[in-house]
Amino acid sequence: MKTIFVVDDNNVNLVSADEALSKHYRIFTLPSAASMFELLEDIRPDLILLDILMPDMDGFETLKQLKETIHLADIPVIFLTSRTDASTEALGFEMGVVDFISKPFSRPVLLNRIKIHLGIEDIIHERTDSLMKLKNGILSVLANMVENRDGITGKHIERTTYFIRLLLKVMIEKKVYFDEISQWDLELAISSARLHDIGKITITDLILNKPGNLSVDEFDTIKTHVAEGERIIDRIMEESGDEAFLQYAKLFAGYHHEKWDGSGYPYGLNGENIPLQGRIMAIADVYDALVSKRSYKPALSHAEAVDIILKNSGKHFDPDLIKVFLLCEKDFEKAGSE
Repeated sequence: MKTIFVVDDNNVNLVSADEALSKHYRIFTLPSAASMFELLEDIRPDLILLDILMPDMDGFETLKQLKETIHLADIPVIFLTSRTDASTEALGFEMGVVDFISKPFSRPVLLNRIKIHLGIEDIIHERTDSLMKLKNGILSVLANMVENRDGITGKHIERTTYFIRLLLKVMIEKKVYFDEISQWDLELAISSARLHDIGKITITDLILNKPGNLSVDEFDTIKTHVAEGERIIDRIMEESGDEAFLQYAKLFAGYHHEKWDGSGYPYGLNGENIPLQGRIMAIADVYDALVSKRSYKPALSHAEAVDIILKNSGKHFDPDLIKVFLLCEKDFEKAGSE
């Protein structure tokens, strides 16, 4: 059974909505935005009916807070209001409300409008899930092409993707670069991180799988995988006509070897001039390289890897992201040892 929150400071409206809808849906009637946000900590509704004119926090302020909260932003909201002027409707739709229902509302009208919107949401979710499965399938195939050619890295792609998820989770909790990442499609971004080394498919096996240390010229060849990764992803986006799909992947691939102090490659960017995706991936990528055995070095311990990363805060790595890393480094250790 679908769940609906009805938020209104007028008890008569709450009772009327409950009587009209409770036979068809699980209804929670709430007298304020504050009580709604408290309940949202435990229950996620399929739809919110929200009054505009309420004390303390009105409907527009409430809607704004919902849209700024990543895990609540996609809950559809219908405004219940006696204000039906064009400017109110324009502002509401601009902010993301899906419809307006005038008060006092007709029960049949209320019920039918809700059926329509919940039906639309079901279709949208079904198609979105299907599209996401397709995109993830494409990403997996491309990532496996890299993994199968590079016999050294093992499960590097799987682990670094998991590390990205850990870092983003803490960044959201601690509001680190929150204004930026709140605009991301997080699941697509995390999945796209698997393509950060896609450019390695252009590197010859003689270099990619060479035992022992690389020569200067060979290392310069390895470094070209960054620009090649961007080129490959650009080509896929041009062919597919879906620029948004792999935009995250392009940023992970193109900037994960840049360094905070500007000494990285391929562009020598510094500080926040480096896209955030690249700065996040830099930590995940380096940590995994440090704790993994290579033909030219033994695996370091977790403690040794953390020490090296900390010493490079403000040099190789974004200092704010190193603070995030320290909050989840034990989870890095667990994943790295599996």
